[in-house]
Amino acid sequence: MIDMAVGKILAKNRKATYDYFIEDKLEVGIVLKGTEVKSIRQGKLNLKDSYASIDDGEVYINNMHISPYEQGNIYNVDPVRKRKLLLNKREITKLLGYIKQKGYALIPLSVYLKQGKVKIELGVARGKKNYDKRADIAKKDAERRIKQHMSEKH
Repeated sequence: MIDMAVGKILAKNRKATYDYFIEDKLEVGIVLKGTEVKSIRQGKLNLKDSYASIDDGEVYINNMHISPYEQGNIYNVDPVRKRKLLLNKREITKLLGYIKQKGYALIPLSVYLKQGKVKIELGVARGKKNYDKRADIAKKDAERRIKQHMSEKH
């Protein structure tokens, strides 16, 4: 779904793939103020604990922390304010269908620049249980050992 002509990745939510199974991915735009864009271009944002919600047919991202821009003075806004995401009606109804199913959430996976615009990769995610997380860790550990063993032979 996502075009791989992505520019500079500014932030990545590494915890998302650890805590959730990502079912679907979607590229969305975001409504920002000028000083927020400057701060994001400097890489001063944090996606940890952020999530998206659907309110009155609009999609918003919550708890995404964008540090205030140093030269922004009076134009700076609240760092964790609710920000609107730009999606069309069809995409919103598709996401609403996912959300109504039990256990699904909208999680931002990464923030990047694409043709000079700030874009967010939004993932439709289902929460993992502790045993799922342990299985993933064991699988990665086994792959790491196999790779290490193969490199020792060569």
